[in-house]
Amino acid sequence: MRRSRRKSPTRTAVVALLTAAALSGFGLQAGAAAAQERAGSPQERTLAFWTAEKMRGAVPVEELAPPPRAPRTERGSVAAGRAAEVPPTTPARGAGPAAFPQPGGPWTSGGEVVKTSGRVFFTLGGRTASCSGDAVTSENGSTVLTAGHCVKYQGSWHTNWIFVPGYHDGQAPHGKWAASKTLTTPQWEASEDINYDVGAAVVAPLDGKKLTDVVGGQGLAFNGAYNQDMYAFGFPAADPYDGEKLIYCSATTIKDPLFSNDHGMACDMTGGSSGGPWFSKFDESTGTGLQASVNSFGYVFMPDTMFGPYFGAEAKALYDTAQTT
Repeated sequence: MRRSRRKSPTRTAVVALLTAAALSGFGLQAGAAAAQERAGSPQERTLAFWTAEKMRGAVPVEELAPPPRAPRTERGSVAAGRAAEVPPTTPARGAGPAAFPQPGGPWTSGGEVVKTSGRVFFTLGGRTASCSGDAVTSENGSTVLTAGHCVKYQGSWHTNWIFVPGYHDGQAPHGKWAASKTLTTPQWEASEDINYDVGAAVVAPLDGKKLTDVVGGQGLAFNGAYNQDMYAFGFPAADPYDGEKLIYCSATTIKDPLFSNDHGMACDMTGGSSGGPWFSKFDESTGTGLQASVNSFGYVFMPDTMFGPYFGAEAKALYDTAQTT
């Protein structure tokens, strides 16, 4: 007959302590994992970074680096192709212009442009900065167009990039949309050629919805004409503006007579408006049109004149890449 062995009280206590320690370690690991999960994706961390205070405090990107300049060399060519148009999400009604021309003033007529245009925020060199942008019709429903120097500038890609459609007075009425990818033309990426100062961003879904499901999307026009009636929109943040309201200009455009192949327009918008959309065939009754350029640069010796890149084959290729990303 085998004698039964009694467990030692000391041994029992040690086992209990080891078990408790293991459970405690598991709890710490689980807690760390939960904290990491709560931190969210890179896009979620970017959204959390941009508080209303930081958005109000963001300065025009031009204040952090010299503004883009047209090269003082013989102008190059911008590749042309067959004219192409992408209709806006909300069809135009064909109303004639009612606020034309306009060298610069608040947009008070409402319509889709109030939702599709917005302010762009990002960090550059550790500083918070701003530009403008526009939601456009796209296959992925998540494409924003802006200026090339609003995604990459002075050789560096911007970080913490978000788009705030309908921005006003520190508010984000349609949400803050973090970029999952930013892109630009090969010419701007390689040498920051002012003729190709076009950028794009693909933004992540927000609350399970895509950008244009929430705010709609403007149409686009590529390889169009010079010297046509156009409207420009943006959020200028340098004096006399403060970046808190949507500003617009309207005029019959010119082709830059100097160093670029850009469109030109009489317009007094200032730094921070970069990347805002230019529309042809703009309908004030619906606030929709065909985006054919973006706010890009101005000459010091030509005050109150804005220039925007021609949307040729390179801009079309950028748009096609972005909308299928």
